[in-house]
This record gives sequence, C-alpha cells and structure tokens, in this order.
Amino acid sequence: MPDVKSITTPLPGVIAHFAVDGAMKASEFYAKAFGAKEVRRQPAEDGKRLMHCQMEVNGGTFMFCDGFPEYGHAAKTDGTYTMQLVVADGHVWWDRAIAAGCTVVSPYKKEFWGDMYGVMRDPFGVTWAVVSPV
Repeated sequence: MPDVKSITTPLPGVIAHFAVDGAMKASEFYAKAFGAKEVRRQPAEDGKRLMHCQMEVNGGTFMFCDGFPEYGHAAKTDGTYTMQLVVADGHVWWDRAIAAGCTVVSPYKKEFWGDMYGVMRDPFGVTWAVVSPV
C-alpha cells in the first residue's frame, strides 16, 4: 500500500473525483476490473473510510473517497457522469471489467459512428464506458 504523502508536482488535465460507499473496496475492485494502480490514500480518522484515494488507469488519474454526510458530502453515484476509457483493445478491457463484477448498461458493440463502444456500471454505482476507435 502506498504511503500517505502529498502530491509534489501538479497533475495534467482534468481529474475526475467522486464519492462512493466503500472506497477501500472500490480501490481493490478498480485494480481488478481496470488494472488501476493505487498511487496514494488518506484514511479518515475513523479508520473505516478513506478521505482520499488516487489511482492511475490507462495513463490517467482519477480520485475518489467515501461519503462523509456528517460534513455535507454524501456518496452520490447517480449515473449523471461517465468514466470513459478510450483504448485500442476495448474488448479486453470490457471482458475483464464484466468478469470482475461490472454490469452491462449498453453492450460493447460497433456503433453507428464507427467506434466500438459499451457502457457498464461498477458495484459502487459508477458508470464506465469503453471506447475503441476503429
């Protein structure tokens, strides 16, 4: 497990950050389903939740935490956003994530615009899309 540390250099791009119920289990799941690597984590004072978890997948960074309703920040995964993976070998990414426990929202198939595309939901309620340009 990575040590708790601060970011020493700015990260490029826009970084998704969301809250889930069970961030520690989510970290394990994202490693299994998407090959994500945990970069750092910050446990909450209660020892049961994460205040922060940073992971890298497919060359990008995303961050998440547990909900903290006592501070006005509940976990909310209502499908209003989608984590999108654009990869050359989408069927491999798709199959691994489905085998790990994601559920199909829209099957992975060739779409009218020409790309391979599918949408799934992970066990924490987060929606993911896999896109492979053809």
